[in-house]
Amino acid sequence: MEYTLIRSKRRTLSIQVRSDGVIVRAPLRVSRREIESFVNAHEKWIERQKLKRERESAEAAGAVPLTEEELAGLYERAREHLPLRAEHFAGILGESYGRVTIRCQSSRWGSCSAKRNLNFNCLLMLAPPQVIDAVAAHEVCHLREMNHSPRFYELLEGLCPDYREADRWLRENGRLLLARIRKSRERTIPNNQEV
Repeated sequence: MEYTLIRSKRRTLSIQVRSDGVIVRAPLRVSRREIESFVNAHEKWIERQKLKRERESAEAAGAVPLTEEELAGLYERAREHLPLRAEHFAGILGESYGRVTIRCQSSRWGSCSAKRNLNFNCLLMLAPPQVIDAVAAHEVCHLREMNHSPRFYELLEGLCPDYREADRWLRENGRLLLARIRKSRERTIPNNQEV
């Protein structure tokens, strides 16, 4: 099986199946034979992941691009709705934040900067309300915990008990939504808009 090997100071072996190939990450001192054995032991899993990626790519290829009008509508809805959800969850936690920026992104749903600014993808408006809330709660939790530690997830579960279901929905459907923006790259809508 072909793969790209990346050695580093990490402690464990790992395999990542991407659309551009298989990446194996290994500690500096692990022998080539150990790496080959590890890859061979995970061959069925790798093949399943490749098939999954191919299926997702095929679905994304069939994604209908968003029109300029649809993108503008999503942006406006996001601009009205997402700051309110962020304010709601931040209020529950007693946390403050800087500004809220709405973006049209092809890879991320949201982020929280070190300066406590919140960023959200306007494509969230294509998701169910509970998914929107889970992403807003997730980013607000980063105001207190700038990591994905157990404490972060404990905080998130307190704010949004069904966040796991929302995560699952995004894993299953998010790629298709993001593909719609990739196909609409010629849009004239600004990429970053502060609220």
